[in-house]
Amino acid sequence: MKQKKGKSNKLILYIIIGILAFAFINSIIDDEDIDNEYEYSDKIFKIISSSENKILDSSIKEYASKKGYDIVINYADTLEVIDRLNSGIKYDAIFMSNSIWLSSLDSSVVKTSSLRSTSITPVIFGIKDSKAESLGFKDKKIYTKDILNKIKSGELTFSMANPLTTNSGASAYFEILSNLAGNPEVLKSSHLKDTELKKELKQFFNGIKRTSGDEDFLESSFINGDYDAAFTYESSIININKKLASEGKETLYAVYPVDGVAISDSPFVYIDNKNENKKEIFDDIQGYLLSEEGQKVLLNNGRRTWYGGINENAPKDIFNPSWGINTTSYITPIKYPSMSVINEALELYQTEFRKPVHVVFCLDYSGSMYGDGIEELIKAMKTVLGSKDLTINFSDKDKIDVIPFGNDVLATWSTSDGYNKERLIYEIENQDLSGSTALYAAAIKGLRILSEESDEYVSSIILMTDGRANVGSFENLEYTYKLIRKEIPIYSITFGNADESELREISELTNGKVFNGKDNLTLAFKKVRGYN
Repeated sequence: MKQKKGKSNKLILYIIIGILAFAFINSIIDDEDIDNEYEYSDKIFKIISSSENKILDSSIKEYASKKGYDIVINYADTLEVIDRLNSGIKYDAIFMSNSIWLSSLDSSVVKTSSLRSTSITPVIFGIKDSKAESLGFKDKKIYTKDILNKIKSGELTFSMANPLTTNSGASAYFEILSNLAGNPEVLKSSHLKDTELKKELKQFFNGIKRTSGDEDFLESSFINGDYDAAFTYESSIININKKLASEGKETLYAVYPVDGVAISDSPFVYIDNKNENKKEIFDDIQGYLLSEEGQKVLLNNGRRTWYGGINENAPKDIFNPSWGINTTSYITPIKYPSMSVINEALELYQTEFRKPVHVVFCLDYSGSMYGDGIEELIKAMKTVLGSKDLTINFSDKDKIDVIPFGNDVLATWSTSDGYNKERLIYEIENQDLSGSTALYAAAIKGLRILSEESDEYVSSIILMTDGRANVGSFENLEYTYKLIRKEIPIYSITFGNADESELREISELTNGKVFNGKDNLTLAFKKVRGYN
């Protein structure tokens, strides 16, 4: 009997609205991120922060506690910070990854002042030391086209964060774009139409081996995986190297393109809500961040707390010269374009420049999904497959497979054109439910499909279930995964009474990640799309 569509009892929590076409929700889930929202109050000092600034969370709260301040810090993806502020959600301060995004704030909604940068972080390449040596990149001036040539020859691949969802990914993209365009005084829309530049950008992004929806996961996936290089924050390269060195593994060598690097300045900014008491608290916290104590915390986490690039006295145990970390030369910063050009460039990245993806959705159609469960699944998949949202939309170069499972694998529906998804949506809406939960069989089927895929695609599996697997075994999945000898991450979404321990075991095996879909399945599918 086919599942009848009925009205879901659960509400979709977020409708993504903002002036940035590419912004979408990709927050870090913990006890005080945006999923646990505090009402605005005159008695609470409320900060919205980019997630990478979480390294200062305990020290800021400890300082505030000593001063008797009642503060709350909500963490979100950098681009979502702008969306939330423009939607009218009230905060008292912004701790942003990069001041370039502040120009996207609606000044009629958000009044800001007292901007001060707290640290400087360049976006660079970290390349395995032996690989950097073989490429001739050590102790030399390296230009972006030198890196491009090694990618074109197949000698170099890399991982990076998603330019559509993260500051580090977007900054890396504009670094490459600016450098390949010859570093014009102002990057214009006309540059984006240059045929040779478009060709080079496509060639560059063909070198991507793995994308990530956030910087923290980029670090952990790199450490657990096998990649030539990472294109990310200098501070992330330092953090990766600390962990690699502690495990006796080969470290990365830092490469700074001499034609220009993107810089993030981590500003702390006041939101003027006409409350003098809040302004006094802001001034005090900002003063702490800029104090010797606050700057030391940032420095210890690989942030540059000086300007101009040169610091002969930078601590060598952090800014390690043997890792190629260079604090004795000036850094040439790129010039970021206007927001209209940024938006146009990001759309071109999604539709033309990025490496195509091959995604397999493994979806639970077991009997326990009857009722609201299957209705939420259908709604989530229709949103993901039917959306025109830049951050989750597919391109005509993308491939999609959908594998429903119950007692066993129930079917396989495919398209090799990411624009042509009508049949997938029809089948998803009309598939029968079927008894048990054969998630391992579905995942194995997905692995076999993707094991045949070429390196021209970024491949991944998105596995969604509402229960415990009662058909097949993890051992079968593990055997298959090791047999194919290819890294294919499996991203799992929990729903209903899903067994998180099973899903975490799968993520550890495949260098994937588990997402919480129990409160909002649509939001979880949107989040996971930022990782593939």
